[in-house]
Amino acid sequence: MKIIFCDSVIDNKVVEPAYQSEFDSAKESGLETQVFSFEKLTDGNVNATLKFIENDESKEYGIYHGWMTKPKFYEQLYNELLKKNIQLIHDSTEYEYGHYLPNSYNKIAGEKPKSNWTKDLSNANIIELTNEFGDQPIIVKEFVKSEKHNWNDACFILNAADKIKVKKIVHRFLELRSDYLNEEIVFREFEDLEFLTDHSKSTMPLTKEFRIVFLNKHVVQIFNYWEEGSNDAEKPDIDFFKKTAKRIDSDFFTMDVAKKKNGGWILMELGDGQVAGLPENGNSNEYYQQIKNKV
Repeated sequence: MKIIFCDSVIDNKVVEPAYQSEFDSAKESGLETQVFSFEKLTDGNVNATLKFIENDESKEYGIYHGWMTKPKFYEQLYNELLKKNIQLIHDSTEYEYGHYLPNSYNKIAGEKPKSNWTKDLSNANIIELTNEFGDQPIIVKEFVKSEKHNWNDACFILNAADKIKVKKIVHRFLELRSDYLNEEIVFREFEDLEFLTDHSKSTMPLTKEFRIVFLNKHVVQIFNYWEEGSNDAEKPDIDFFKKTAKRIDSDFFTMDVAKKKNGGWILMELGDGQVAGLPENGNSNEYYQQIKNKV
């Protein structure tokens, strides 16, 4: 099994510094590591993307671990690696399934906050979609990212019936996301979660959340989602989320879960495991050893 990391912009032969510790941990666990040029991939220079990855004589399986990218670029990476006899754990359709919210929504709709989405950014359409939430508080985001660190200006809407506020928040969200917008905007029902603390820089409310990593339906590791605040050593109801994981059509994915204020647990998001970052509190040595054991 190979782990394919992004290279450094300064030196294309070495790993991106942000992934150095994980690169080292993967090697120490006995996994083979390679680097490719993320910049050349997204710039359209596909031929130079895998310059330092050699052809394998027989088929090898791989996992990409690096920056989030749009499915069209991931598909190019997948196809170019195939030419070198390296097959990533997900093809582009499988990558998009975990990466973009709507593709897996029906599998988890009863266990995550109600959501709807649209490409039509007209005021009339935005008002029509937010009408479905009545006067409830909602969150605005897109298929992958939110502007949660701009909580009051571009993320949280206290009352979905306040259409002036809705339009103001959506406009600011789109302004901040700009060219980085992933497909469509999403409106999500706001869940009242167990509070931890306010973020030290953005002041957004931090709540009791965890990221569970699944590989081949086995739990690899459970991380605290936030670096700040104390979870009092509490962990999510893993048996409940294991049952949910069996319904997910993905071999490698993350599940972000949270504790409700009134008790119980809820699934907030899924993600493709290849582009989910390890939190600073994560043990990368243990993580890659578990990856090797569960492949």
